[in-house]
Amino acid sequence: MQTGFVGLGAMGAPMARNLYRAGMLMGVWNRTAEKATALARELHCHAFASLPELAHNCEAVLICVSADEDLKAVIAGLDPGLSPRLLVMDCSTVGAETARDVYARLGAVGVDFLDCPVSGGVEGARTATLAIMVGGDEAAFARALPILEKLGKAITHFGPSGAGQAAKATNQIMCAGIIQAVGEAMAFAHAEGLPLDRLIDTLGKGAGSSWYFVNRAPFMAKNAFPAGFRVRLHAKDLRICRDMAARRGAHLSVVDSTLQQYAELIAQGFGDEDISAIYRLKTALFPAVKPEST
Repeated sequence: MQTGFVGLGAMGAPMARNLYRAGMLMGVWNRTAEKATALARELHCHAFASLPELAHNCEAVLICVSADEDLKAVIAGLDPGLSPRLLVMDCSTVGAETARDVYARLGAVGVDFLDCPVSGGVEGARTATLAIMVGGDEAAFARALPILEKLGKAITHFGPSGAGQAAKATNQIMCAGIIQAVGEAMAFAHAEGLPLDRLIDTLGKGAGSSWYFVNRAPFMAKNAFPAGFRVRLHAKDLRICRDMAARRGAHLSVVDSTLQQYAELIAQGFGDEDISAIYRLKTALFPAVKPEST
C-alpha cells in the first residue's frame, strides 16, 4: 500500500525514510511545512499541502506525533479526505482511551484504525528495528503488517483498540525504573573512581544490563545528554501511565518518583535533553564527589 506519513520529528523522519526505501511512501505532511518540504526533496516524494490531500491520495496513513491533542488534531484534519477502507496507523504514545475514541470515530465512516506505539529509540527508528505494539481489529492488523514490518522487528497484536497503548504504557513504566537504576549505578561508579568506559563495556555483557544501560550509560559517562527520548515527553507518557493506574485504584511508586525528578530537570531547563539526564540528579547523591566536566 502507498502510505502517507504525518509527523516528521526525531522518530517520524527516519521511519518515513524506511518506508521510502521499501517503496511504500507516497508522501509526507508535517505541521511545520518546511520539514515536509525538505524531506520530500531528499526522498523525491510528495510534500502534501494539506491533510485531506494526503488522505485522499493514499491507501494508508501513518501518524507519529507527540501527544493526545496532536493526534486528535491530525484526525480532525484528515476528516475531509477520509474514505472507506483507508487504513490509519498511529505510532504516537497517547492514552488508551484516546486510541479507543479515534477507533470509534473512524470506524463510523468505514476507516480502519490501529494504535501502533513504538519503542526502540531514535536508533531503532533509523535501523527499522523498533518494537511495535498494536491494538485494533485482527483484519486491520493483517492489512497493516506489510507496512509495519518495514519499520520494526518485533510486531505484536495485543488485542482490541487501546491494547497497543496499554502495552506501551507498560514499557514506559519499565523505562522509568531502568533509567533511574542506571543513573544511580553510574553515579555510584563515578563516585568510586571506576573507569566508566570499561565498566560500561563489561557490565553491558552482565546480568544487570539493559538497552538503556548499553545505549545511554555512555551519555552519562560523558555528562552530555543529546535528545533521544526527551525528558518532557517521557514525563507526558508517565502521566498517562499514572492516570491509567489511578482509574484502577493504584498508585505506582516508580512512576511517581520519576515524575518528581523529571519535574526538577524541567525546572532546571533540561526538559529537552534525553532522559538519561536523570544522571544530573543522581550525581547529587554523592555531594563529596566533584562532577564530571561537560
